[in-house]
Amino acid sequence: MAEPIVLQTEFPDLVLCARGKVRDIYDFGDRLLLVATDRISAFDVVLPTAIPGKGSVLTALSEFWFHMTADLTPNHLITTEVEAYPEACRPYRETLAGRSMLVRKTKPLPIECIVRGYLTGSGWIEYQKTGAVCGIPLPTGLVESCRLNPSLFTPSTKAEQGAHDVNITFDEAAAQLDVELAERVRDVSLALYERARTYALERGIIIADTKFEFGLHDGNLLLIDEALTPDSSRFWPCDSYAAGRSQPSFDKQFVRDYLKSIAWNMKAPAPELPREIVERTSEKYREALRRLT
Repeated sequence: MAEPIVLQTEFPDLVLCARGKVRDIYDFGDRLLLVATDRISAFDVVLPTAIPGKGSVLTALSEFWFHMTADLTPNHLITTEVEAYPEACRPYRETLAGRSMLVRKTKPLPIECIVRGYLTGSGWIEYQKTGAVCGIPLPTGLVESCRLNPSLFTPSTKAEQGAHDVNITFDEAAAQLDVELAERVRDVSLALYERARTYALERGIIIADTKFEFGLHDGNLLLIDEALTPDSSRFWPCDSYAAGRSQPSFDKQFVRDYLKSIAWNMKAPAPELPREIVERTSEKYREALRRLT
């Protein structure tokens, strides 16, 4: 039987505290229930079309990486077993199964922690203009999609839904967090990325870049939200990689490329995605999960 498509959850017995671009978040005091829907966003706008299976892929991959990297940094995951959730969740077990996680509530840091292992996306655009990425000077003569060595920590602001995140320098991040905490999230982010990049390469996937989020819980730094998914990362197939051009991908870059091709102005409301784009995107997400886990 096909997995049900979930664009938005409606759990009247639970306390909804937020709807993100992808996740619906329910409040249980010192814990949160994160439900990954099948929504997809591009250019910081939520699209009206669901991607079947996407929420389950994001949840399974995040859980996988949370367990694999727990020795590098603690994270907010408590469980993905619905039977271990608060009793009030039980009526919604069919919707929650496979696409939700119960997590510790933290105070999220006000920045997003981006690690770039390859020169692509906004980093490539900025490099062509300035020779630098987020204030970090790079050698001349680099080409699109080339490997960056060492990888770069390039934080950004967290924009409200519908607005665009803004890349900032490490010093600007340190001004928001304090230097010690900024150095800590930088070092942890780079360690997480290198662990995941090495693992993925052995399975035929290049993780070109990724975004981490962190929060504080009783003074401790926790990895939160999602981890190393096709939504928060660029995944490229190793067998077709070649520096000097854009790359095919397992992530939502495929959707971004389609939206660019139809000259959408990148403002809400977003257009519906055609069936072919939806099916191929769903296949890409599932293939990434299959290869990595």
